[in-house]
Amino acid sequence: MPTHILVGLLVLFSIPSLARAADPPSADTAAKQLSDSPRHGEWADVVMGDQKIKTWVVYPETRDKAPVVIVIHEIFGESDWIRSVADALAAEGYIAVAPDLLSGKGPSGGGTDSFAPNKVQEAIRGLSKDEVVQRLNAVRDYAIALPSASGKSATIGFCWGGGASFNYAANQPKLNAAVVYYGTPPDKDAMGKIECPVAGFYGGDDSRVTSTVEPTAKMMQELKKTYTHHVFDGAGHGFLRQQSGRNGANEKAAKEAWSETIAFLKKTLQ
Repeated sequence: MPTHILVGLLVLFSIPSLARAADPPSADTAAKQLSDSPRHGEWADVVMGDQKIKTWVVYPETRDKAPVVIVIHEIFGESDWIRSVADALAAEGYIAVAPDLLSGKGPSGGGTDSFAPNKVQEAIRGLSKDEVVQRLNAVRDYAIALPSASGKSATIGFCWGGGASFNYAANQPKLNAAVVYYGTPPDKDAMGKIECPVAGFYGGDDSRVTSTVEPTAKMMQELKKTYTHHVFDGAGHGFLRQQSGRNGANEKAAKEAWSETIAFLKKTLQ
């Protein structure tokens, strides 16, 4: 191979912004992702008045200060999979914080793991939007005050957490970016308050949620807000977690969506 071509290829693959993100963890690989991770992860109690929000914090391996990404769990609550997503974000250079938004709501003041599995969804549905915003504000304040944090922040959420991520963008004007995975949008009045770019990722076979995408795009455009959306053919709801589903469509969607997510965060949090 001619020397000038070899040099060009070396330069191309040495540029971090052009490197493809590693594949995201699935429900099947989450435990291994966590056990094999070289990154430092720890539980922190984020104080909010007389309450404590149990939060998983993972730090990137970098010499520089890093942006914060708040990982908002699904309607299934805090889980190994959500913690593994946080770890995957830390691998990309972010301080990832994943709060258990059911902290203090369970028996004896516990969180997600204190509920019977069939009661978690009901408990999460009982959280008001205002309370979720308050809890996310406390977590964001804690995270951006960390000595290794750069001051930039974003949210990423899945399913119920995707809707919470979208709604938080409408209620936290200092947020720098919001990522929505198969979550529903807030109403038009709330959308009008959004100050940051929003990126949405949806399954083509998830009509309950994906039917909201085009009206949302139209409304955000009318409001002069930045909203990029991606719909993946054949993928169902929860495709990032359930990558083995739908004859390969979920896995394909997950890889493409994750790569787009990391590119979006790099652009908005630099």
